[in-house]
Amino acid sequence: MTTATELPAPGPTTPGTGAQAPITMLNPDFPFSYDHYLAHPDGLGAIPAGLYGTEVAVVGAGLSGLVTAYELMKLGLRPVIYEADQIGGRLRTASFPSAAGVVADLGGMRFPVSGRAFYHYVELLGLATEEFPNPLAAATSSTVIELAGEKYYARTPADLPPFFREVAEAWKAAVNDGAKFAEMQEAIRARDTARIKELWNALLPLLDEQTFYGFIAGSDAFKQAGFAHREAFGQVGFGTGGWDTDFPNSILEILRVVYTDADDAHRFIAGGAQRLPEALWQHAPSGMAHWPEGTSLASLHAGAPRGAVDRIARDGSGDFRIRERWGREAAYPAVVTTCQSWLLSTRIHTEETLFPAELWTAIERSHYMQSSKTFVMVDRPFWKDIDPATGREVMSMTLTDRLNRATYLLDNGPDQPAVILLSYTWNDDALKWLALDADQRVELMLHSLAQIYPHVDIASHIVGQPITVSWEADPNFMGAFKANLPGHYRYQQRLFTHFKQDKLPDAQRGIFLAGDDVSFTAGWADGAVTTGLNAVWGVVNHLGGSSAAGNPGPGDVLDELGPIPLD
Repeated sequence: MTTATELPAPGPTTPGTGAQAPITMLNPDFPFSYDHYLAHPDGLGAIPAGLYGTEVAVVGAGLSGLVTAYELMKLGLRPVIYEADQIGGRLRTASFPSAAGVVADLGGMRFPVSGRAFYHYVELLGLATEEFPNPLAAATSSTVIELAGEKYYARTPADLPPFFREVAEAWKAAVNDGAKFAEMQEAIRARDTARIKELWNALLPLLDEQTFYGFIAGSDAFKQAGFAHREAFGQVGFGTGGWDTDFPNSILEILRVVYTDADDAHRFIAGGAQRLPEALWQHAPSGMAHWPEGTSLASLHAGAPRGAVDRIARDGSGDFRIRERWGREAAYPAVVTTCQSWLLSTRIHTEETLFPAELWTAIERSHYMQSSKTFVMVDRPFWKDIDPATGREVMSMTLTDRLNRATYLLDNGPDQPAVILLSYTWNDDALKWLALDADQRVELMLHSLAQIYPHVDIASHIVGQPITVSWEADPNFMGAFKANLPGHYRYQQRLFTHFKQDKLPDAQRGIFLAGDDVSFTAGWADGAVTTGLNAVWGVVNHLGGSSAAGNPGPGDVLDELGPIPLD
């Protein structure tokens, strides 16, 4: 989904350049500049030297867990990572069996350039990125929108009929009139935290119990435009991607995305998203406290993390005792859990007294989005062939109201095997595929595409076996990511702020939650990174350390910049 790029965003300029300052994922609930925090020469803090080498458990080897472990290692602690399946979590990349170099990103695949904390690690590890071929993006040579049987071919947004521009204008007016979009983006560009908080804190009590659909349906712009415009906005946006699977969610979730341009300017990691967590696992940073040069997370673990966690409890000494699925146990003075928070009650026997009752409520009330993807490898990027009758490419990146919803074309170069993401769906649309195997899914998807491209024999180009995923069917995830429902702000506030534990009783200190579902930007890798950094601050503080004097950490400014209570 790409929505915010056409909205006016007057703002400050970057000093010395005259260029407009960039939008970053400076989340309005907690507008802390994690990218500046990471880049500061004084580092993230220090622990007492007597604690060097102390083991800290990290549950989950996804991006959040690896960022947490990587930064704890740099500070001189010894993270012990537990992982039930594979390194990477939902940054999972699969290779096609017949061509190992041709890959499909099953989870996170496109990352907004506004996510500067995420790109801190991408750049640190030297990973190459390329523009993702979103609908109507510069990297996408053509886009087809098929709605109610009508097909529209476009190379740029200007090629679309006026109806889609009307939808875009209605959305622009709705978020400006009802959510102060332009003012918020100006404050984010300036990193004006006081103004960000002033705007957001005034909107929270007005919008917390509003659905996304209720927000647009109640706006003057969409009322005047009519139902057809709302319907098209849900099904295909204004040519940039449909929004209707998010309609039941809180409008606050959508505003966090569009304010920070998380829905725009996406890039992908060459070779697959899983390369980032794998690189964090292998990388040996220089200048670490305590550990010798050449130390990496992989070397600290002798090449493999510990296994799946079965139980987390306090032992008689006050430490946390972690038991693995097959019985091995170990004790730690601190624990960071980065798995989907539902797993703390469904897959891991977590001692109830470790968290306050209201935090357990927040965990249980989390609402996860379902998500399904199905990929096929094809012999070459045949979609770039030109139809002599029309002068157009024979197939395009496709948005439709049919079962597929969105079809992406992923090119590896001329005459090289390429990949088609036949269908990328969410929530109810994803559940339609859940009971079907990979071949059945492909057959139905090809049938839908044949109605849009009746003269293109897609199947004749398919090579090997399809790759498919339904994240809600994976017991280690049970969904793709969290998306709050109306009224859930209070739950998210509890989860996000839990890393600062000065007001908790001693018996509930020392275990920290992290992961994108704990963040206010669930579903974005930047939220996985930033909550991992919150947990690092929490562990350091719990063990008697502190932030660098010139580089206050997230816990040091949480009371000033953090999410406000609504009660």
